[in-house]
Formats: sequence, C-alpha cells, structure tokens
Amino acid sequence: MTSPRVEIDLGKIEANARYLVRRLCACRISVTGVTKAVCGHPDIAEAMLDGGVAGLADARIKNVIRMRKAGITCPISMIRAPMLSEMEDVIQYCDASYNTEMDTILKLGAAAKQQSTSHDVILMVEMGDMREGILPENLTDFATRVTATAGVALKGIAANFACMSNVAPMGGDMVRLSRLAAQVERGCGPFVELVSGGGSANLPWALGENSSGRVNNLRLGEAILLGTDPVTGQPIAGLHTDAFALFAEVIETKAKPRAIPTKSAASELGNLKLVRNDDGKARAILSIGQQDTDTSGLTFPSGVLFIGATSDHTVVDSTNSAVSVGSEMKIGLNYSALMRAMSAPDVVKAIRGKQRMNGSARDGETRPFLALI
Repeated sequence: MTSPRVEIDLGKIEANARYLVRRLCACRISVTGVTKAVCGHPDIAEAMLDGGVAGLADARIKNVIRMRKAGITCPISMIRAPMLSEMEDVIQYCDASYNTEMDTILKLGAAAKQQSTSHDVILMVEMGDMREGILPENLTDFATRVTATAGVALKGIAANFACMSNVAPMGGDMVRLSRLAAQVERGCGPFVELVSGGGSANLPWALGENSSGRVNNLRLGEAILLGTDPVTGQPIAGLHTDAFALFAEVIETKAKPRAIPTKSAASELGNLKLVRNDDGKARAILSIGQQDTDTSGLTFPSGVLFIGATSDHTVVDSTNSAVSVGSEMKIGLNYSALMRAMSAPDVVKAIRGKQRMNGSARDGETRPFLALI
C-alpha cells in the first residue's frame, strides 16, 4: 500500500467509545465525541456514534461541514469559539457553540434570526487552565445578557482543564462548576441543561468514587481515539491504544562513520564542525518528516531509536533492528503526532472496519482515504 499512511481501526475506536459511554452512563455523564484530531473524518465520527456518544464536537467549521456533507445528522457543536467570519456556516451546520465573547454571541443571534432558527450557546468558564473562559465572578451577569439576546438560547456551561496548564482537574473543581451552574440559574432563570466538565483528562475524576454533582457531560477525543490519559500519557485501563498506526517506508540504510569533519559555511576561518558521534551505528531514513507529523510524538518498534528529523526525513538508529530499503516501519502516535498526520495531505488514511460508502456502511474492507485539506 501507499506510504506514508495512517491505518485506522474503526472497530477499536467504536469499542473505546462504547466502553467509556457505558462507564460514564452509570455516573449520569454523557459523552460528546471530539473529532478535531482526525479532521472530522466521517468514518471515525460514525464509529464514535456507533459506540453511543450523544453527539460530536469539532474546532473547525470545515470539519463540521465535511461531516454534514457525509450525511451525519447528529448534534454537532463548535468546540472552539466561532470566528466572526464564519457566523452563517456555524448557524447552518452546528447545533451549538462554546463561547466567551458577547460580541460573538450577538453576531450568532443575528445570523440565527436571518436563518429563522435558534442557536444553542454554551459558556466556557475560566477555571485555571488559562486558555479560553469567562471569569467565574462575571459568569452570572454574562449569562443574563445571553438570555436577553434574540436568536440564541443558553444551553449550559463548560470548563477546560489540562490543555494549556497540563494540570488534571480535582473533585473540588467539579464542585465549583456545579455551584456555578446553580448560581447561573438563580441569577437569570433558565435551567442549565448541560454542565460539561472538560475532556479526557477528567476521566480519573469521573470514574472515581466522588459524586459528579451537576456535571453531566465530558468532551472526549484522546481517550476514545488513542486510549490514553492526556496528562500522564499512560494507557487507560479497558481501552485500545492501537486504533491508529503510522507506516513509513525505509529509503536508506547505512552504517555511518564515527564523525565526519565538515567546514562551517558561516565561518570565514573554515573551522571544522563535527556532526553527532554515533559510533558507526547503522542508521535508517524514513520517508516522513516534520511536515507530515510531530516526530517527537512517535513511538518506534523495539530496537529502533529516534535520532532526529527534518521536514521530510526521519532518521533512526536501526543497529538492533533488521530493516531494508523498501520495507515499511510501523510506528505509534501520540495525540500531537496523530493530529499532524491526519491533517497532512500527503499521508494516506487507510480505514479498516465498517465505513461509509456512498451513504451506506460496509464491513470488513480496507479503503485508502486521502484527506482533502
């Protein structure tokens, strides 16, 4: 098959979603499947839905449109605050959006009225991640203004954790979020239907023994796709961690000398500059680089050690692994590497399992899919 490519096992993605949905359902917490890392790939979105997620969320309107054009009709939320330049599309293709700016909400309301519809708004609260969010002390006043805006409806509140700060939320954070939901209800009247406590980093809390309070939703991407905890990078018990695999072809294998003296082009004196001392070990070069993925987030087979990468080459120490030119190397990906590979137009996406074919699902086939970005 063509390489580089990402092979995607839809069955394992569906199984991960089903396991998490079942476990969280017992805690009265629904799951929103986040598709941004896979560019809104319709087959992967369907696998999440087959696993029981209540809806989908993405950060880019093009991804949402891609899923809608593929025939996906479930509720989809814009998980990143909409840009003013995309108001009409957000109203047309998204059921809800996460927001922090009143100017944006006013524009959403105006666009919704033009389309003779109403748009649900979820307010993001700043609770320590220091990315997007309304300060808690301003939340009730902000929510009151939203309820007075024509064309939009206040659906809920949400918080973000472990995205910028890489600090996992604690039970006390969820208690505070629950109290904020009650505070909003007292201040402006409407029932807060959705209290979204964050993403995959919240699973240790959600699956623990503490009460979930008012928190009734998690937005899960990494846990469903990769089966890993975003904070620790460790596997989550009960989940598949190999639903995605990157394959790259070997284009060179050579034993390099200990050190090759080279002249520095920047030095008028012609001083010698030594490259890294690899003690004459064998090197293999793979036909993939920083333009295709985050090479720092790759996991290589046993016996293969990462040396370095440029835009279109990845160099590994293959002394303890038998590789040959033309062979392929199977490589694991973390979340960052997955995002880059899925958005790279030169990396083929090969689907295994049930997939959409002209609006219908077919089982047991492998179909290459080239992402059009």
